[in-house]
Amino acid sequence: MLKSLHIILAYATVVGFILRAFWSLSDNAVSQALLKTKAARILPHVIDTALLGAGVALALMAQLSLVEGWLGAKLLGLAAYIGFGVLTLRASGRSLKFLGLAGALLCVGYMFAVAFTRQVAPW
Repeated sequence: MLKSLHIILAYATVVGFILRAFWSLSDNAVSQALLKTKAARILPHVIDTALLGAGVALALMAQLSLVEGWLGAKLLGLAAYIGFGVLTLRASGRSLKFLGLAGALLCVGYMFAVAFTRQVAPW
């Protein structure tokens, strides 16, 4: 059940990020207003905290440590995803926002592939 929750939260955080990235890239006032709502500012943090908590609980239950290469790779992917996500949502230029979005989505793809294969190089 915890693994299912972790997977659902992973998909939820990606969907939420894509939605917020779309709003951030949009020039219309409605999208900009949606991006500034309390829910859009708080809910991602709630989902991400729950996702991280479920991941830590799963790692503890499976007696995994950062010595496991794939787990460390996922955490490095997460750090890169956060960096690209910040670039996407906070950069002032559209080209930087697109660069951040592309980088973030590549990181997500990598993290998902690592999670499914449990290999640092899942390709």
